[in-house]
Amino acid sequence: MTIDDRKRGPVPPRSTSRDLERYAGLFAARTRVMNSSAMRDMMAITARPEVISLAGGLPDTSSFPPATFAAVTARIAHESSAKALQYGPTEGLDETIDCIVEVMAEEGIKADPGDVMVTTGGQQALDLMAKILIDPGDVIVAEAPSYPGALNAFSAYQADVVQVETDDDGLRIDLLEELLDRLEGEGRRPKFIYTVPTFQNPAGVTMSVPRRRRLVDVAREREMLVVEDNPYALLRYEGEPLPSLLELDGGEYVMYIGTFSKILSPGIRLGWIVAPPPVLEKVNLGKQAADLCTSTLSQLMVQAYFEESRWQDYVASLTDIYRDRRDAMLGALEEFFPPEAEWTHPGGGLFIWATLPDFVDTTALLARALRENVAFVPGEGAFLDGRGHNAMRLNFSASREDEIREGIRRIGEVVKEQVALYGTLTGRPAPKKEPAAPEEEGGRVLRLPQRAQRRDRAEES
Repeated sequence: MTIDDRKRGPVPPRSTSRDLERYAGLFAARTRVMNSSAMRDMMAITARPEVISLAGGLPDTSSFPPATFAAVTARIAHESSAKALQYGPTEGLDETIDCIVEVMAEEGIKADPGDVMVTTGGQQALDLMAKILIDPGDVIVAEAPSYPGALNAFSAYQADVVQVETDDDGLRIDLLEELLDRLEGEGRRPKFIYTVPTFQNPAGVTMSVPRRRRLVDVAREREMLVVEDNPYALLRYEGEPLPSLLELDGGEYVMYIGTFSKILSPGIRLGWIVAPPPVLEKVNLGKQAADLCTSTLSQLMVQAYFEESRWQDYVASLTDIYRDRRDAMLGALEEFFPPEAEWTHPGGGLFIWATLPDFVDTTALLARALRENVAFVPGEGAFLDGRGHNAMRLNFSASREDEIREGIRRIGEVVKEQVALYGTLTGRPAPKKEPAAPEEEGGRVLRLPQRAQRRDRAEES
């Protein structure tokens, strides 16, 4: 008798509560501080065709030429199929590293190939940095708000993440220095400072050159590491490129994370780390334990693509598309959001950060917005202390201009309902926002220019 011949009876339902009791004592303590990404949780909902998703950080992969993709894959199949299907070195293929050095040169950075490690996406780079640098209880300094994926990676290794506020010019270095002095007085030394200095995720702001220089000086003076996460620098829609922290530092205290996800494709899952050799040696050990090596097929796809066509032309076409979509979102916010709201004006990248009156809870607001078939990311996920409850991250790269306009209109209607309800319940209009005073360990994001101020500034320029 075969297995197929056996009569299978009904499978008894499994008890969720019993399962939790059965396995609870087996989980490592670190799992208690592991959190799911808000965007990951919404993927199933936002994948529905009727939902306008302004939530994800998704590049527009539909703009990649299918003929180029076909040519790249055909070339690999014809010339390198055996190599593509084999393991590769943990640090990455030399050919891929050469492509990475070329990308960094486009950003104005002269990278030594020996200082580069290929990773499975930028997210693995963050995880590896956390793995080799963080012991439970170690202090890590990050921006407020900060990229939720980084916060999750650091928290998974039980770091004590302290956030320092940002404003229109990026991380507040003055408040950072006050925090470092206070921590030093407590006998606590941060393992590193994490920043996305250019077109930050989620706020879209960019760190000014004086602050960049001062941050590098602070790192040198205090002999402290800085992790520069730089996925968006080539997606610039206005203004002149700014020097990276790695370029200003020379690679002594600044470690750099890059990715092909935003300038080529997130599906190939290729990122990289640039760091001093002693750091890369430990990263190599951590990566061996994680996945042995990054996909050889993906690495050869990058190499073949760089040889097949001018990748700079594709990035230029992306910036044209994204610029128009950013402008469409900014125009729609101006038209459909109430005057009590405010938002950033990013010079590049993929995101706009909108802040609503304090009485609005954007997590609750999301449930109402989803009933209108539109999605965004609530701001609370960009903090670890409950701040951001009245903010939202809006993505403009993955939707057409007409979808962006309609999506913002729908969110605006939901927001206006909340503002009107507040007025009905309290008998007074929504309070005007005032700049938040700095808090001891990084206060709220500073109030950004009101719309009238932004118009005046634009006219002056």
